[in-house]
Parts: sequence; C-alpha cells; structure tokens
Amino acid sequence: MAERLDNYEVKPEGMEEYLGHYGWHFSKAMCDWAVSMMRDRSGNKVGKRSKEHTDALLKTYGITLEHDKGYDAVYVLHMGSADFLGSSVKDEAHLAKYVKDVIDDKDGYEGMVFTRFFADCIGSGTPIIWADMI
Repeated sequence: MAERLDNYEVKPEGMEEYLGHYGWHFSKAMCDWAVSMMRDRSGNKVGKRSKEHTDALLKTYGITLEHDKGYDAVYVLHMGSADFLGSSVKDEAHLAKYVKDVIDDKDGYEGMVFTRFFADCIGSGTPIIWADMI
C-alpha cells in the first residue's frame, strides 16, 4: 500500500499556484486527469464527456446548478457514472439529479467536491503533479 500523502507539512510544488488560480475546484486539466483514472463498476475506463456534454445533459433534464465552479460538475458526472450508474443511479436522468444533489448540497461547502477528491488522492497515495494541472 502506498504511503499517505498528508504525512508532510510542506505543500507539494505547484499546489499553492494551482489553488491561486482555481481555488478548491477542478481545472480542465485536473478533471481530465482525474477522469483518466476512473473505472466503471465492470472495471472498464470511463468514457470521457466534455463540459459541453455535461451542460447539455443537465439542460435535457431541466437541471440548473447554482453552485458549480470550474469543472466540478463534469467531475461529479463522471464519478457518478463510474460508481453508481446502473446501480443506485438507474439512468442518465437520475445521474443528472445526482450531479445537482452533489453540487448544490445544502450541507455542502465551497470546494467540497475537489476537497473530497484531494482526500482520496491523499488516502490512496496518488500524487498530483500540480504544475501539470494549471
């Protein structure tokens, strides 16, 4: 098992610059990288969908996001598709509702989606090459 990355007090090179540009939100590059590692419930790579596709899917089902920033909704769409579609999320209409529920979570906080992703990277020992994500 890889060593956890939160054992260190010094922030990785490029992290502060990334946060200065995007805050605790997904850039396109960060989202693309995160999605590239996702596997669906059968172990297959998740098909990549663009921001435009995500926006169109939400519009198709009458979903308007109030708190989306950067590529956060695109990441959530892929994560929901990878982990839940065909199981607890039965179809794309419900996937669109899932994205809304996560992005506009009343108990949520600024940067929650990215913070959870970062925590997963820390927990799994997956390093982020921050400078590549800007």
